[in-house]
Amino acid sequence: MSNQQGMDESFLDGDHAVFLEQLYSQYQQDPNSIEPQWQAYFQRLDSSPVTGMAAMGSRNGKVMEHRSEQLRVSRLINAYRYLGHFEADTNPLGDYAYKTSVPQLTLEHHELANIPLDTLFDPGSFNIAGQPTLGNILQALRETYVRAIGFEYMHILDIQEKRWLQKRIESDLGKPKLSHPQRRKILENLTAAEGFEQYLHRRYVGQKRFGLEGGESLIPLLQTLIHEGGQQGLQEIVIGMAHRGRLNVLTNVLCKPAGDLFHEFEGKIDESYTGDVKYHKGYSGDISTPGGPVHLVLAFNPSHLEIVSPVMEGSVRARQDRRQDKDGDQVLGISIHGDAAFAGQGVVMETFNMAQTRGYRTRGTIHIVINNQVGFTTSTVSDSRSTYYPTDVAKMINAPIFHVNGDDPEAVVYAAQVALEYRQVFQKDVVLDLVCYRRLGHNEADEPTMTQPVMYDIIRSLPTTRAKYALKLAEEGVVSAGGAKGLVDAYRTKLANGGITCCNSQTRTGLPLELLTHWKLYVGQPWRQEIDTTCSAERIHALTERWVSKIPQDFVVHPRVLKVLEARAAMGRGGQPADWGFGETLAYATLLEDGFDVRLSGQDCGRGTFSHRHSVLHHQKRREQWVPLQHTADFQAKFTVIDSVLSEEAVLAFEYGYATAEPETLVIWEAQFGDFVNGAQVVIDQFISSGEQKWQRLCGLVMFLPHGLEGQGPEHSSARLERFVQLAAQENMHICIPSTPAQVFHMLRRQMIRKYRKPLVVFTPKSLLRHPLAISELEEFINGKFEVVLDDVDITDVDAKEHVKRVIMCSGKVYYDLLEERRKNAITDTAIIRLEQLYPFPSQELVDVMEYYPNVEAAIWCQEEPVNQGAWNGIKHRFEAYDYTEVVCVSRPAMAAPAVGSLYMHQHQQQALVREALGLET
Repeated sequence: MSNQQGMDESFLDGDHAVFLEQLYSQYQQDPNSIEPQWQAYFQRLDSSPVTGMAAMGSRNGKVMEHRSEQLRVSRLINAYRYLGHFEADTNPLGDYAYKTSVPQLTLEHHELANIPLDTLFDPGSFNIAGQPTLGNILQALRETYVRAIGFEYMHILDIQEKRWLQKRIESDLGKPKLSHPQRRKILENLTAAEGFEQYLHRRYVGQKRFGLEGGESLIPLLQTLIHEGGQQGLQEIVIGMAHRGRLNVLTNVLCKPAGDLFHEFEGKIDESYTGDVKYHKGYSGDISTPGGPVHLVLAFNPSHLEIVSPVMEGSVRARQDRRQDKDGDQVLGISIHGDAAFAGQGVVMETFNMAQTRGYRTRGTIHIVINNQVGFTTSTVSDSRSTYYPTDVAKMINAPIFHVNGDDPEAVVYAAQVALEYRQVFQKDVVLDLVCYRRLGHNEADEPTMTQPVMYDIIRSLPTTRAKYALKLAEEGVVSAGGAKGLVDAYRTKLANGGITCCNSQTRTGLPLELLTHWKLYVGQPWRQEIDTTCSAERIHALTERWVSKIPQDFVVHPRVLKVLEARAAMGRGGQPADWGFGETLAYATLLEDGFDVRLSGQDCGRGTFSHRHSVLHHQKRREQWVPLQHTADFQAKFTVIDSVLSEEAVLAFEYGYATAEPETLVIWEAQFGDFVNGAQVVIDQFISSGEQKWQRLCGLVMFLPHGLEGQGPEHSSARLERFVQLAAQENMHICIPSTPAQVFHMLRRQMIRKYRKPLVVFTPKSLLRHPLAISELEEFINGKFEVVLDDVDITDVDAKEHVKRVIMCSGKVYYDLLEERRKNAITDTAIIRLEQLYPFPSQELVDVMEYYPNVEAAIWCQEEPVNQGAWNGIKHRFEAYDYTEVVCVSRPAMAAPAVGSLYMHQHQQQALVREALGLET
């Protein structure tokens, strides 16, 4: 601490009040017992400041006589900053919940009750207008911290952020400064929100709509974020939300024509897709703001509540990357949650955990919790969570939280203004807890008094938010009662006409041409397309040489990794066969040179779980990294590789969101082990497999799922292939199990070069990454393509094929086990055919190969998974239409777990099924 008069005395804000009071007491007893700089400070405090204070307050009151009382005032200020939100008037239901008496907010608690209220004190960093008397300080504290907004931010570790919030909030006593036109606009928004729900309630009696009644302030809140965001330079806003209030937001914020919504209620939409219920659908449009048009997107979302949060974040990141918006100044994400779901679902925590990480940062999301104070249909707060607030999980990332009374729309608007400004300044998440209620229960057919009689006695006695605000404005002369009624009539007329009810919609796009995504190029395209995925020898040589030559001379590479890179350079020259890591890396390098960005994320994916990839090199002496694929060509697209947070659900959802917004980027998520995808099954079921059929949302996401039974136990064997073949329908995805480096090379290039965007699920190997037979010659990269069916490599001439009596069809690792056992036993009458693509099933290609074997007597599908798992049950019907002999399955017996835990038992089973498939004694 400096001894200079101009020293920073920000410690007087109360954060250190207890320490200062103890130190001052020690100083009074023995000045020499404390540090000299503190002695100087307290001496100055006891001398000149008193004189100045006395001069200032001589006409208005007494001057404090004991400096310890100053410290108590600092503690009082501190208490309001820390605890004021507990006593704030944030609940429209009164004392039903969220309000408690806090002794620390009283003068008595701080031994200040006997101090005259006109005594002057130094308020420190507390912003107060006028004389800083004790009475004025207390009044300003209560106006700021215990009215309609409970500001919860003192848990933030960054002192600069706290100072900013204190200055922003305290300078205007936590209240907005709104003009009459602005207040009338709030009333207009509330009128639209209420009028929309009432109209639908009368017109479509008994139909579910998950209305916004009781939470209508969400509409002016969103309008504030959008219009003031536009003023501050935002150009795109992506919103993710569950179903409550969704139809209202679509109509009154995103300006979806009311007639389109009415048609959905009446079931008149003729879609070639399966479609979805109306309160799951998304929309996009362009909104006029004072700063120019803002492109709004409401993400499509199933009923799985919070899962849309990371999907929305991925879409935001894709748009920021496209714009090179490194500070998030142009693209904002808004995530709207329910209170029970926000507290109850783990994906919320997972998404927060990604918020400031390199690979998933979106420079701050504004979270809005529609706090109904009851979970789903009947759950009480005590059953919904173990925390005081549903928003307490946000403290894990030091996010400020503003609890605001939903029945005070001006307070809601103010909270939104502060939240937006904070996000723009600090590029961090912020939470708005909109404390409201549900007027009609969980849905319009629900009878809430069966389970919440006390709450709904209160609710049914309350006037609506719009009615209360209209009365307030009428009493203050801002709008007449007739004017308020005119707004109701005018909105009802617009709604009945079926047009756009928003007055701020744009007909032209707000996005420049170069920022548009041209999804129409990929609609209705066949999966079989004649494309060239080959690469010339000269190009391969040039690219692979750079993987080593471009490493800085002083960059110390791990010796084993350097050998891998040097071997890949030799593979690129044709000096040795290519392994899996070469084929995969070469695919990325060529796509980057072709202008496609590549984004690869997952646990350990930089190195590769099985140490095969090494896309990130680590300096062995310093904390430095080198990414060869970022330096693979003179002119190339962007390569991003991320060792993800330890999450499957949120990370996969994020990558799905990214891929749905960016068709020209190869987006890959890799599971550490294929089994781990189990933790993200909701993303697969409700987005990846069905997003196109429900919402017409194309997506080119690639999933790498390491798969293969190798004696590592039930939790490190199976990527649950059976689940994917069960979900496969309507050409919704590709399911591939490539078995050679050249196959994975052509497969990845096909994924981007084709004008076709569907999810690609790849069952990648583990042991095959280094298997001596799982190799490719350079010629296979120079010429060739991705073969959906691979014929037998040993039986090539016509006579030998006619001699074949048994055909084994298989996919994945078991092929090499079969091949080695056949060679070992010198079997010549059995062919082994690989199905490299299981969906869309390559029927014609398989028939073409089978025609080479006219004398087949036995056809077998061989899989190493148990018979009730793996591909068999999902593809066996594909063989029924063939004229040749019936296909039978050879596999492990049915099992509850994917694999045994004993290596000995695994080897015994594997040997038995391989020999059985080959017709050998077991």
